[in-house]
Amino acid sequence: MKYDLIIIGSGPGGYVAAIRASQLGMKVGVVEKAELGGICLNWGCIPTKSLLKSAQVYTYMQHAADYGIKTQGEIKPDFEAIVKRSRGVAEGMSKGIQFLFKKNKIEHIAGFGKLKENKKVEVKDADGNVNEYEAEHIILATGARSKELPNLKQDGKKIIGYREAMTLPKQPESMIVVGSGAIGSEFANFYNALGTNVYLVEFLPNVVPNEDEEVSKQLARSFKKAGMKVMVNSSVESVDTSGKLCKAVVKSKKGEETIEAEIVLSAVGVTPNLENIGLEELGVEMEKGKIKVNDYYQTNIEGIYAIGDIVHGPALAHVASAEGIACVEKIAGLNPEPINYSNIPACTYTSPEVASVGLTEQAAKDAGYEIKVGKFPFTASGKASAAGEKDGFVKLIFDEKYGELLGAHLIGANVTEIIAELVVAKKLETTGHEIIKSIHPHPTMSEAVMEAAAAAYDEVIHI
Repeated sequence: MKYDLIIIGSGPGGYVAAIRASQLGMKVGVVEKAELGGICLNWGCIPTKSLLKSAQVYTYMQHAADYGIKTQGEIKPDFEAIVKRSRGVAEGMSKGIQFLFKKNKIEHIAGFGKLKENKKVEVKDADGNVNEYEAEHIILATGARSKELPNLKQDGKKIIGYREAMTLPKQPESMIVVGSGAIGSEFANFYNALGTNVYLVEFLPNVVPNEDEEVSKQLARSFKKAGMKVMVNSSVESVDTSGKLCKAVVKSKKGEETIEAEIVLSAVGVTPNLENIGLEELGVEMEKGKIKVNDYYQTNIEGIYAIGDIVHGPALAHVASAEGIACVEKIAGLNPEPINYSNIPACTYTSPEVASVGLTEQAAKDAGYEIKVGKFPFTASGKASAAGEKDGFVKLIFDEKYGELLGAHLIGANVTEIIAELVVAKKLETTGHEIIKSIHPHPTMSEAVMEAAAAAYDEVIHI
């Protein structure tokens, strides 16, 4: 059984690469041991957004009176139904990938794939049967899994990862979330909104530590206002799970304290899935725990490529998809532009949402830029006031010499949608004055982008 291209893994890197390759005339096979769509569609990006939407609806209903709406009777979350809806959304998306595979004549090879010599892939199915396939090109897109710390071993019951956090049999009364990156902050937000007593523990000085410091501090304020206990500069030293409740020893600048909770969620990052896929046997070159590739994702072995979480770069679904497209276009003989990793948007779907692209204010200064910074608060936005979503702001950073947009940092309602405008602006090397003179619709949350640009040049109208 011979293909032009075999892809191991069907996540947002693998399935997107497969579809693009099919469009370019290749015969494609995709090896997947679990559900089509990978972690993102089944256990990550999509089902978590469903959970967060349920939490948002519940929060709105609790504050219905603020919008002039009267409700009768007790409003409470049905945790089981929320989880069921989330799983239904994920299942629907996975079926959508099945449809796209059929439409594009892509073959799904069910099982665990392993590289063999001479451009072959060995696939072991669920029944233990082994078959061998051959392709001129092989892309590894095996993704990642929840990272385990030595002192925070996951047992799937009391100390859990993101996967278990999506399908708990009942809502816990209390939870300690370790790590405040996107995964940790989103789950902390979800459970806190439903009424779980949540502690969010972050080792670094700020929550969402990769974001601009002002954004991080605003999110921490919003979390605390919502009743969450936020602990920064803190680390979980150990967890005793022998009793009914987990007893976590948390170390901070104040010293050590013991916190009790039903569940401890470890959200300290992800580990690439690189075991037992034949890398060592073929001599695929590694670099700092990930596969080393060139600008078009080719490894040191001819015909073998790698994309997504297993190569260096942000471990984000949209990055994996872009890498997959660039990789197969290069294989097909096209001339794709290498991905510009300085223009990758990052989104955290908390309430308020966080979105950013490019350099933070500090990073721009560290890089030697003379900068202009403009900031517009949503408290001054008519649309935000009407929506009852006044938390947050838009912050833009420009190079003072040329006016080029260096970075954008947003926190507020729907900013994960607004950020795309700034990614395009940065791609086109748009200047601050070009943003100011681009008429934005009123009233919208997005006009805060225009106002923030104007603020950088002392032309802002509404503050």
